[in-house]
Amino acid sequence: MTTTAPASHNADAHQEITLHARQFLRQWHDESGTPGFTARWRQVSAEIAVTGTWQPTFDELTYGARVAWRNAGRCIGRARWSSLIIRDRRHTTTLPALRQELTAHLDEATNNGRVRSVLTVLAPATATAPAPLRIISPQLARYAAWHTDGGVIGDPANLTLTALTRHLGWHGPTHRGAFDLLPWIVATADRRLHLLHPDHRRIRQVPIHHPRHPWLADLALRWPAVPAISNMSLHLGGLRFPAPFSGTFMISEIATRNLADPDRYHQLPAVIDGLGLPDHDRLRADRALLTLHEAVLHSFNTAGVSITDQHRESCALARFNMRQRAAGRTVANDWKWLNSYPLTPQGPSPSCHHDTHEPAPALRPDPHTLALAAAQLART
Repeated sequence: MTTTAPASHNADAHQEITLHARQFLRQWHDESGTPGFTARWRQVSAEIAVTGTWQPTFDELTYGARVAWRNAGRCIGRARWSSLIIRDRRHTTTLPALRQELTAHLDEATNNGRVRSVLTVLAPATATAPAPLRIISPQLARYAAWHTDGGVIGDPANLTLTALTRHLGWHGPTHRGAFDLLPWIVATADRRLHLLHPDHRRIRQVPIHHPRHPWLADLALRWPAVPAISNMSLHLGGLRFPAPFSGTFMISEIATRNLADPDRYHQLPAVIDGLGLPDHDRLRADRALLTLHEAVLHSFNTAGVSITDQHRESCALARFNMRQRAAGRTVANDWKWLNSYPLTPQGPSPSCHHDTHEPAPALRPDPHTLALAAAQLART
């Protein structure tokens, strides 16, 4: 039996995409100074009338993707929005082709260590059908979490993700460790989940060591060179494109959020022990965290891999905000995400960085991929 959407639903969807497409094209022509809005809108409105959707040109897609990063209130590094590399891969509709494109995305972003910001745009969803391919995995480089009698080995943040990959048929390495890279989970238009197995040699990782404390290398810590968020969705002109995005790591992201956080790798006690800090030292956790920051910075620099820091990015964000307001644009800043530890003198404060309303175009996590993953786990 086949079903069709109610006529009222189709009419509403048609009206919505028409409205958003016109708003986007008007913004693109006004801000870029590109002439020919009337002719272009006549073409797009006719396309929507016939097909129910429309296809942005590469220039329109590039503009929309870069502005979406400019509008991303949770990203402290968006001052570099105009340099974002756009990979138009809307023709990618099969699983083997997607594996190839995600690998190529990592290659282009890693760039032999000179990390670049890259966004890959896949085929969009329409008013009547989901996107042909959607990426469930939140990042292209995530480490598994293994339950043992002695506790969790690996990244506890990925317990659910690891359980899902195992349900889909992945067993993991014979000798499980704290840094076992997970395969990628992808959903097809029929809502089925599939595993893609990356070539781990193409995912560059940086071993963590310290220039003055050789014992820190014995902790056998590492981290991926590139932060590649893979379940993002590009909202543009009434369309929603799956769009994996990667930028550059900030030292505190790795040292504080990932390696030191008690709910993640919880490495501060080991660093405190290695430094021999006494219990009565009330700043021992701060000294250990600074040591971990030094190790991450030294390791990335030694490996020839780009990394930034909270001082540089906080100053760049302040300048970015000033430029955007001077241009009369709405500036979104979610302080809960922009605030970094250790705090910097230039660091974002809640008083002036807590407008979370993001204008369009926008980059957002795809809620449908999370729902698909939850439904799959509920059946296990």
